[in-house]
Amino acid sequence: MEMPVTGMLNEDGIHIDMDHLKKGEVNMAITFADGVILGADSRTTTGAYIANRVTDKLTRVSDTIWCCRSGSAADTQAVADVVSYYLGMYATMEGEQPSVGVAAGLFQEVCYSNKEQLSAGIIIAGHHPSHGGSVYSIPLGGSLHRQSYAIGGSGSTYIYGYCDSYWKENMAEADGINFVKGALREAIKWDGSSGGVIRMVVLTEKGARRLLFLPDQGYEGPGEM
Repeated sequence: MEMPVTGMLNEDGIHIDMDHLKKGEVNMAITFADGVILGADSRTTTGAYIANRVTDKLTRVSDTIWCCRSGSAADTQAVADVVSYYLGMYATMEGEQPSVGVAAGLFQEVCYSNKEQLSAGIIIAGHHPSHGGSVYSIPLGGSLHRQSYAIGGSGSTYIYGYCDSYWKENMAEADGINFVKGALREAIKWDGSSGGVIRMVVLTEKGARRLLFLPDQGYEGPGEM
């Protein structure tokens, strides 16, 4: 039987519906005393098939702003590319780095204007010298919410209670990393669409620092990338 051409990848007898390639996942971002921390798992699924075990879902959109992507892999990558382009133009024309609010506004404009065509949930987090660390969430539909912390993806359903119980304002960096890691570990434990490694980005006035935690080490290391 001949496979349809549109939206299909046919290689070595494996057929993947590229129109339904989703990042079944969990991701989150929090504010802490010195900035923000973003974290995500690394599993990409299409239906019951795991298409990628080590996806990087944390995307840099400017020097001081990153985002977490959930939903359609293609949609969220395209949205992040568009916003990154306009933020680069903003920095060149204004002579300064854009604030997190500016980036969040651009993300919302793209997501809301195309809400009927996109399957995209975005969490935007960054650090600005004037405003410190801030986190914004854009769920499906394109609404915009500023929050102390935000969680997204299929695995987030399982960790609302965990986050409510253990969240504290103005945590130290080490406590913030442990909070994010603990929440993501719980989501990976209970959600079949979440899994793989845990990646984090710590953003402060000193810049971005990337962390990696592996499942075969109980998500305790290696840490610094």
